[in-house]
Amino acid sequence: MTQFWLFKTEPSTYSFDQLKADKKTAWNGVRNFQARNYLKSAKKGDLVLIYHSGEDKAVVGVAKIVSSPYPELDPKKPGEWVQLDCAFEKLFKNPVELQTLKTNQKLKKLLMIKQSRLSCMPVTAEEFETIVKLGS
Repeated sequence: MTQFWLFKTEPSTYSFDQLKADKKTAWNGVRNFQARNYLKSAKKGDLVLIYHSGEDKAVVGVAKIVSSPYPELDPKKPGEWVQLDCAFEKLFKNPVELQTLKTNQKLKKLLMIKQSRLSCMPVTAEEFETIVKLGS
């Protein structure tokens, strides 16, 4: 069964346009325990909304998880962190801005609004479909 996620990235660090150009990347650098635990429960085939934080503050497209989580090499804390591989799926025609996420009734329970510091979090199928529709 497909799960749905929202991953945040700072476009100046790694943008969705870069993922489109690369076609696939290791999604790493998650350094929050709750977000790490979410990342550990992601599975190959799951779909991910990519949110640009920083100045953009918008969901800009969809990626697909193409590997199971695996250890991220961190010499300071070996075995503590995980990463997985994501591939480009779809660039939104219209980025879905934070203000839209906050004001849409179907998204009122979106975890990103309640726990804005998380860089990886689950979304429901309805939330995913709503955001994809808004971006199309």
